[in-house]
Order: sequence, then C-alpha cells, then structure tokens
Amino acid sequence: MESRINEFREGLLNTLKEIAYPLVAILISVIAGGILVYSFGKDPVLAYTSMIKGSLGDWNKFGETLVTVTPLILTGLSITFAFKCNLFNIGVEGQFIMGAIAAVWAGWAFAGLPAILHLTLTLLVGAAAGGIWASIIGWLQAKVGSHVVINGIMMNYIAMYTSNFLVRTALNVSGKAYSVEIADTAKLWRFSQAFVQFKHSRLHTGIIIALIVALVAYYILNKTVRGYEIRAVGFNPDAAEYGGINVSKNIILSMLVAGMFAGLAGAIMTTGVQYRVNTLFGFTGYGLDGISVALVGNIHPIGVILSAFLFGVMQKGGPLMQIQGIPKEVVGIIQGIIILFVAANFVKVIMGNIKQRKELKKTALQEGVE
Repeated sequence: MESRINEFREGLLNTLKEIAYPLVAILISVIAGGILVYSFGKDPVLAYTSMIKGSLGDWNKFGETLVTVTPLILTGLSITFAFKCNLFNIGVEGQFIMGAIAAVWAGWAFAGLPAILHLTLTLLVGAAAGGIWASIIGWLQAKVGSHVVINGIMMNYIAMYTSNFLVRTALNVSGKAYSVEIADTAKLWRFSQAFVQFKHSRLHTGIIIALIVALVAYYILNKTVRGYEIRAVGFNPDAAEYGGINVSKNIILSMLVAGMFAGLAGAIMTTGVQYRVNTLFGFTGYGLDGISVALVGNIHPIGVILSAFLFGVMQKGGPLMQIQGIPKEVVGIIQGIIILFVAANFVKVIMGNIKQRKELKKTALQEGVE
C-alpha cells in the first residue's frame, strides 16, 4: 500500500514538473498581453475582466466555453499521442473531418436502434474512421518512408473534398449544402435538459468523454508496456529496435490511436453540437488549434486539458473584449506569445534529446569497436 502511495506521489510530482513551464509561460504571456493592451491606450484589467466575463460570466457562458474546450482536448491529445512516437500528426484536421462525416452516416443509417446502443455505435464509427485515416499516414511512414507531415497535409485536403462529395450526394436528401441530420437516438445528452442554469447552452456529455479519454491516454503512455514502447521509439528508434521493439508496428499503432482521438472529436461535434455536417469551404480549425493546445500543454495529456481550457476561455471571451473596445487581434497576439514562450522551451528539449541520442549512438559504436 505504501509503495503505491509513493508511486502516486512520484507520478504527481513528475506531472507537475512537466506542466510547470507552460504555466509560467502563460503567466508571463498574460503580463505581456496586458502591457500590449496598455500600449493601445486601453485598460488591461478591463480587457482581462471582459475575457473572463465573456467566457465564464455565468453558467451558460461557462457551458459554451466547455463546448469549445471538448474538441480541443481531443485534437490536442491526438497531436500529443503521435508526438510521443516522434510523429507530427498535422493530419489531425482530416481525421477530425472523417470522424464527423462517419458519425453523420452512422447516426442516420442506423436509426431505430436503442439510444444507448445507437449513440455508442455512432461515436465508435467516428473514432474508427479517424483512426483508419491516420493509420494510412502511419503505414506510409513506416513501410514506404513517405514523410508523415507531407502525407498528413495531403490527407487533410482529401478528407475535406471527400466530406463535401458525401454531403452533396450519399448523405443528402434536401439538395442543400448540408448533410442529413442524425437521429435523436444518436445525439449526446445536453445539460440543458436537466439543469435550468444551462438553459441557453449547448453543453453536452462530450466534455466528460473527453476528460476520460485524456486520463486513458495518460495511463496508456505512462503505465503500460505499449506506452513505454511508443515512447522508446519516439526517443530513439534505433535503440528501440535493438532492444527488440517493433518500430514500424508502433509507428502505425500510435497514428491509429491518435487518429481515433481526432475522429472521436469530430464525432462528438456531430452528435453533440451540429447534428449534421455542412459543406466545407476550408478546414474547421480544430485540428490546427489542437497543435497549439498540445504545445502549450507541453505534450502531456493533463497539460492538454488545462491548455484546452485556456484556449476555450480566450476564444469565447474575445468577443466581449471587442465590445469593450479592445481589438480582437489582441487575443490572437496573446495566444501567439504563449506559444512562442512554450515553443522556445520545446525546441530546447528537442535539441537536448537529439544531442543525447548522438551521444548514446557514439557510445554504442565505441563499445562495438572495443
């Protein structure tokens, strides 16, 4: 029992250490943003007060902020999980789209099933679609050597145009620029159905799912053999292979799981907010925002939760800041400053890892010669 308590304490301390730098970076960025607002002749206190009121001012605003936070947690986890295997999953946008469109199909085609079964099936189909889409990128990287970033960018465009094609054809009965609507049995439960405080909010149980998934991701990466193998491949694939770890398998698997997170984000947006998919004239933005969320969260599942909440607050609080005369661009500048501070440390860590790998390889070669 005592050993378990000590293990828990050690894990908690390690988690706090990993998210400490992003928290300091955020604090510095808030101060820098306040100076920027002051330089525009505006009151920084008024600016930040407006941001808080606009995002957390009442239960409805808080609910809407969590609606924004939910997909950001999952797309941030997608980036994080892949990066643990040293893969930059820039294709998360396409995986999000495929998850959303697959959820529309499942939510419409299986109408008539009991609600719990239909909703579960719809979310699983969306997650599976995102996972399969990402695994193609992983397979090309592992088996062909085609770079994951280039493939991810191209797959984003393929996903967008595939979604548009389906919205206009197989998933369209109205002739308009949006898909069919999913059945009521495939919709996530909304808090407004039971709590009057959230009467004007779209807050749904997807936020609970996202938090559970974040904890599962943390457990997989840090408490399982498979998570150890993924991190080992990400740290040094040559050493991992020498130790008997199948590098190709773990690359494909990490992309599969990362894609499932992104696909689930798309499915939750379909089942909890939109109930259909519109014709896309550009990317949704959730995938690209997920990159920022993961960076600010220091590529850590728990950090991603906090980071997603921060971005949700800034996105939802921005409009009220603008009403108070604060330029809306200030929010974007503050986000950029935060990412700049965090990325500076991020680059430092990466360079340190590369140097350590070279030293390990040099040591191994010397021992081999001897």
